Amino acid sequence: MDRLFVTVLFSLLFSGFNADKDHIHNEDFSDTLNHGYRSPVPKGFAYLAEHFDDPEHFKKQWVLSQAKKDDIDEEIAKYDGIWKLEEASKYTQEGNTGLVLKSKARHAAISAPLSRPFYFEDKPLVVQYEVILQEGQECGGAYLKLLTLDSQHKDLKLFNDKTPYTVMFGPDKCGNDHKLHFIFRHQNPVNGSFEEKHCKKPKERLEDAFKDKQPHLYTLIIRPDNTFQVKLDNSVVNEGSLLDDFTPPVNPPLEIEDPNDKRPEDWDEREKIPDPLAIKPEDWDEDAPAQIIDEEAVIPDGWLEDESAMIPDSSAIKPEDWDNEMDGEWEPPMLSNPLCEKAPGCGPWKQPLKQNPRFKGKWLAPLINNPNYKGKWMPRLIHNPAYFNDEHPFKMTPIFAVGFELWSMSPDIFFDNIIITDSEEVAKKWSDDSFELHRAKIAQQNETLWGRMMHSMNHKPGWWAIYFIYCAIPVVMYISYLIKRSGEDKQDFKPEDREPLQNEELNEEESVADEEDTSAENKETDQKNKEETDGKQKEVVEPEESENSRESDEAVTEESINKEKPLEGGDGPRRRKPNKE
Repeated sequence: MDRLFVTVLFSLLFSGFNADKDHIHNEDFSDTLNHGYRSPVPKGFAYLAEHFDDPEHFKKQWVLSQAKKDDIDEEIAKYDGIWKLEEASKYTQEGNTGLVLKSKARHAAISAPLSRPFYFEDKPLVVQYEVILQEGQECGGAYLKLLTLDSQHKDLKLFNDKTPYTVMFGPDKCGNDHKLHFIFRHQNPVNGSFEEKHCKKPKERLEDAFKDKQPHLYTLIIRPDNTFQVKLDNSVVNEGSLLDDFTPPVNPPLEIEDPNDKRPEDWDEREKIPDPLAIKPEDWDEDAPAQIIDEEAVIPDGWLEDESAMIPDSSAIKPEDWDNEMDGEWEPPMLSNPLCEKAPGCGPWKQPLKQNPRFKGKWLAPLINNPNYKGKWMPRLIHNPAYFNDEHPFKMTPIFAVGFELWSMSPDIFFDNIIITDSEEVAKKWSDDSFELHRAKIAQQNETLWGRMMHSMNHKPGWWAIYFIYCAIPVVMYISYLIKRSGEDKQDFKPEDREPLQNEELNEEESVADEEDTSAENKETDQKNKEETDGKQKEVVEPEESENSRESDEAVTEESINKEKPLEGGDGPRRRKPNKE
């Protein structure tokens, strides 16, 4: 039964692991993993596909910003952050390099143009890239911006925080606030102004991606039907509608409160008012103080009224360079009076204060319902003059470049494998040839039972119950073994095995008792014979002694009875066999 129980538990446990494996374990990467690293190649059209493995291509494609931020000190206004192409510090692949932000606490900006502008028409926009926070993230972002096609902002050397963007997407953290941004700038069709629209927060946990120092893949899909998806490591963590899931909403309300409407003077918003008919009680003294002097208090014994709590230091000496005209008259420093340390107090004594039993405070009339209450006043609603109804927020302003404009308190942020395309399938194959291969190799290197358990716990906390049972199995089995062993030890001494020993002890006790009884009986018989003879001799001469004889007989009888009483020991009363006459 125990073996069957353990077998079932282990089967459930390992079947759970197999069912909980990620996408990378479901695909067969075994052949590819045996080969060295290969730079990914897009399987279709891409507006940008950057793997950062070609330094010469990088120098031609990417542009460092030479701009300055406005309205801050000159020393920190420059975009002087350091960017480098290098391999990851952990889980490296020979030949696989990425774009690394080396510096911290500096403004950094770098950008690259797309092969051609993307227009939001009838195809989705797919943005995907990898991030490794190699030193974790204390405070800062790792997001990218898709820059708006604008004739006045084509020079990427002037890329800064004021450069207009259409979409901002990626991770950001400061303190305990973990974010995965998706922000788009919506253009008002009435007046042409732009307003940022912030996506609702993801429901999934994001903390691990900021602290585990592992590669993570961020994917944004915006579709022409006004829906969107945000993925983390190819798993959807946020999705919804451009019309319903952004703050502030794309379309303003049809009606708004009239800013010119004013509350009438006779409008009473008070729900409760003081009872005008209430009268203050005659014994209510509003002038009575909260505390009064305790007249019953007496000065404690030993209080030194003539002593000061602080006394001048008699050993202090006036400094030689002390100038009375400049420093004033010199006075020795004050010390605590040593006499007061053992006394209950020093100086003038005053009676303490106590709570005044007559104190009631200011009298206030009780509250009653206001008969003139009209409710909370609100201005009337009017038609919103700025109202519009944009049914196609997907049709955003076109984009022409991608850029990182960052400030971070953590260095060595690693970016890799950026792709911008209009095909979800192209982006999927790109991640299969880059991120998924890398993740599969990392998983292969770390493939242990404990690693799989921790991975499952991070993504499915409900598995804690299974892991608890798994860890408890050895303990339960050991306790069961001890209980079973204890039962076997008890079975070694069966009742039928104990009977011969007990019978031998009883036989020995009975034989001893028989010997004692026989001896007592012989003595009793001799005594009776002697008494009968003496009685016959004394019946004629001394008849009065018959009573003494009876008393003697009774004494002998009591003595024999006492001897015949069963002896009690550890095994209970001893039994005597009946006389055989």
